[in-house]
Amino acid sequence: MNMKSKSSVSYELLYIIGIIAISFSSIFVRWSNAEVSIVAMYRLYLTNLLMLPLAWKYREEMLSLTSRQWRGLLLSGAMLGLHFLLWMSSLRLTTVASSTVILTLEPILVMLGSFLLFGVKINRPMLVGMGVALAGSVAIGSGDFKLSGTALQGDLLSLLGTIAVAVHMLAGKQLLKNMSAFVYNFWVFFIAATMLAGYNAVRGFAFTGYAPREWGIYLLLAIVPTLFGHYLFNWLMKFISASAVSMAVLGEPVFASLLAWLLLKESLTGVQLIAGVAILGGVWIFIRYGKETSEAEPELSSLKESA
Repeated sequence: MNMKSKSSVSYELLYIIGIIAISFSSIFVRWSNAEVSIVAMYRLYLTNLLMLPLAWKYREEMLSLTSRQWRGLLLSGAMLGLHFLLWMSSLRLTTVASSTVILTLEPILVMLGSFLLFGVKINRPMLVGMGVALAGSVAIGSGDFKLSGTALQGDLLSLLGTIAVAVHMLAGKQLLKNMSAFVYNFWVFFIAATMLAGYNAVRGFAFTGYAPREWGIYLLLAIVPTLFGHYLFNWLMKFISASAVSMAVLGEPVFASLLAWLLLKESLTGVQLIAGVAILGGVWIFIRYGKETSEAEPELSSLKESA
C-alpha cells in the first residue's frame, strides 16, 4: 500500500470515529435534566478547558488574527451556538430518530452553499452517494415524523439548527485555509459558549447548583461528541471538502437510533435497520469516490501539521 492510500485510509478511519462520537450527543442530552442552553454552554466551556494545555503552543497565532478572521470566527461561533441551542431543544420535543434524520439535510445545504459561494463543482459519485444516504435517512425517521403537537415543533427546531450548522461549516472551511485547526476550534467553541452564556443570563437560568451527575454529562459531551466529533471534523476540513465532512451527519441517525434503542428504549424497526445500512453505504460512496473538482488533493506533507 503506497503512502497516498495509507493517508486515505487514515482519513476514513478518523471519519468513522467522528460519526460514532457525534452519535452519542443526543443520548447525553436526553440524560440531562438541565436547560439545553446550560448543557450546551458547559459542554463548550469544558471543551475549551480541556484544550488549554495546548494553548501556549499556539499563543502567537491565537492573538495575531486579522479583523477579517475575527469576523469569520464570530460568524462561525455564533452559528455553532445557535445550532446547539436549536437542535438540542428539538431532542426534548421529538424522538432521536426524527431529530437526527433532519440533520441529514446539512450536506445538501453545504453543497449548495459551496456551489453558490465558492464555485465548487460536484461529480456524479457524490450525488449518487448522497442520494442513497438521504433515502436511507428518510426511512429511518419516517416512522417518527408527526404533523402536530410538540413533535412538529421539535422537527422545525432541528431544521433551523441544521441551517445554522451548514453556515458554520461553510465559514469554517474558508477560515481553515489560513488558520490552524486548534486555533479555529478553540475560538469558535469559546464564542459559541459565550453566546449561550449571554442567552442563559437573559433568560435567568442558574449557572450553578447542578448535581454531580449533570456535570458528568457536560464532561462527556465535551470529550466524546465535541473533541472526538466536532473538533475532529473541523480538522479534517483542512484535508477534505466541506461537503464530504458534512456527509458525516448522514451516518449519525444510524448510530444515534441504535443507541436510543439500546439506552433509551426507543423503537427501531427492521426497515430502519436496513435503511441504516443504506446510509452507511451512501456515505462510503461519497467519501471513497466523490471529489469536488475545484479543490486539489491535499499534500501528504500536510498530514504532518499539528491538529
